[in-house]
Amino acid sequence: MKLTGMSFFQLASQRMKWLGARQSVISENIANADTPDYKSKEISSFDAMLEGSNAMRGLNVTNARHIQSVGGAPNGVRVELDEDAWEASLDGNTVALEQQTIKAAEVAGNYRLAAELYRKGHTLLTIAVTGIR
Repeated sequence: MKLTGMSFFQLASQRMKWLGARQSVISENIANADTPDYKSKEISSFDAMLEGSNAMRGLNVTNARHIQSVGGAPNGVRVELDEDAWEASLDGNTVALEQQTIKAAEVAGNYRLAAELYRKGHTLLTIAVTGIR
């Protein structure tokens, strides 16, 4: 029996992929913190990814000087301008390092939670099948 075929494990796996994509965008924002006219990016919600209604892959780079990652976003994840960016600097950059640090910490906590739930689900399945803790 495949664990990925079970909805709980599939959902936890998708959540971890979404969090990885979000962390990648946050990293790109931080890498471009000093790039003039760079606009802070964010990804679509996890709900939108599950619905698949915003199917788009990767980040649309608007300037050749922007640093972009080599990986792509999972299916259903849309990378867009961050409408909630705190501030814009005089050179037009909208990346606030404090805001990106908060987002990165939030992603790390959510990833740990998803990984722990995945592990607990696996442990529960093992106990159900073998009867051994």
